[in-house]
Amino acid sequence: MTLYIGVDFHPHQQTVAWCDTETGETGTVDLLHDGEAVQGFFGTLPGPAVVGIEASNRAAWFEKMLFESGHELFVGNPVLIRKRAVSRHKSDRRDSELILGLLLRGEFPAIWRRPAESAGVIEVLGLRQSLVRQRTQVYNRLQALAHNAGLPKGRMRTLAYRAVVREAVMDETAGFARTQLLGLAEELDRRIAEAEVWLKRKAGESGAVRLLMTQSGVGYLTALATVHTLGDVRRFGRLSKQVAAFAGLDPVERSSAGKVRFGSISKAGSPLLRYHLVYAAHIAARFDARLKSFYKRLAKRKTKAVAKTAAARKLLVKLAIMLRDNITAEEFDLRGTRSRQCPSGSGSEMTAV
Repeated sequence: MTLYIGVDFHPHQQTVAWCDTETGETGTVDLLHDGEAVQGFFGTLPGPAVVGIEASNRAAWFEKMLFESGHELFVGNPVLIRKRAVSRHKSDRRDSELILGLLLRGEFPAIWRRPAESAGVIEVLGLRQSLVRQRTQVYNRLQALAHNAGLPKGRMRTLAYRAVVREAVMDETAGFARTQLLGLAEELDRRIAEAEVWLKRKAGESGAVRLLMTQSGVGYLTALATVHTLGDVRRFGRLSKQVAAFAGLDPVERSSAGKVRFGSISKAGSPLLRYHLVYAAHIAARFDARLKSFYKRLAKRKTKAVAKTAAARKLLVKLAIMLRDNITAEEFDLRGTRSRQCPSGSGSEMTAV
């Protein structure tokens, strides 16, 4: 390929800088996302091109268009790209030319890209979580109305308590709010159930998800989030360290003058994955003997929040090893037992976490 294109992509427009290495021709153009300008430019190029963009915007339609046109797309780390800028000035044209220059020199910091199917599953997982949060807000509003009406404490998610709230005597304003909130809660229940049916179907179709569900405390939601967020775990050289950093569960080091300090976690990865892992670790610590022992030992000298986060990190490493080696949770635990019984062994990867 001899045609290289750097794109500074924005939601409603993009600035394109290109270079033909055979003819030496270069140029820059601004394209509005009106449905024809972008297609007309990339569809009429003389041959397949190497295109680079920053991973700062979601551009599914743009990626699909490039794929159909036969072009090769590279998505780069925006932080590393900006560090390579020579000038402190910043504009759309400068950014596109910077990306183009990195492509030409073979220094473009391309990142791993999640498959389209995994991106879709994560999108639905995030949608479900958003709906659950909205339902929780509705429950809290209904609970406040119940308190004002003098009703006893109850679980708003149960149909029996909702019936009590529905029959309670309230004034006109509170009664109107109750009707609206109860209708909204029922609608959210229906939509959440539809999302969960879709996610359960995806979980049943994936052997990797079923494999992770052999671990105590890991349900189909946590397994789906782990499988589709991590992707192919074989790309991690030092799995126990890199997979935790990828998920943002690694503690940030703040050492200076010979004093070693570790602060809170980096939170550099997926918040959705961390959310599910913490909840899964809380349940897994009740049934998994090794994880339970680790959690109790750490909770004696740390806060419960720190202990839960550390348990979530340990659980993530275990799940990643299960995916890499295609083993169940029981096989993983037996492997660790054999490693501890072997006097000349170096121990399992899990014990080093």
